[in-house]
Amino acid sequence: MSALVFKLRNVPDDEADDIRKILSENGVDYYETSAGNWGTSMPGIWIHDDQQVDQAKRLIDQYQRDRPAQIQAQYRQQERDGHNKSFLDGVKERPLRIISYLAVILAVLYLSTKPFIDLAK
Repeated sequence: MSALVFKLRNVPDDEADDIRKILSENGVDYYETSAGNWGTSMPGIWIHDDQQVDQAKRLIDQYQRDRPAQIQAQYRQQERDGHNKSFLDGVKERPLRIISYLAVILAVLYLSTKPFIDLAK
């Protein structure tokens, strides 16, 4: 009987690709289900053979233990290379977009609080 070994809901594509690669490299026979047209089904990676379930879970557990350190190292490397953008970098690249967003936010705040301020008078 098939067993669900990895849920794919809210999983980044790179992590899902890594899991698929690890299972394939280790000869684990798996299949994948999608979330369906409306996203109501369970997307996941399933194992056909009950004999391989424990092996697949061990491989996935090991990967998930190693992943945070890999991602942190990758982030630090991008920081050293200057590829990580800050909020101020985004403002410098698109100042009109930021100004328009702020204008819309202020307009919504003004229109939502004005009736209450007028009542207080």
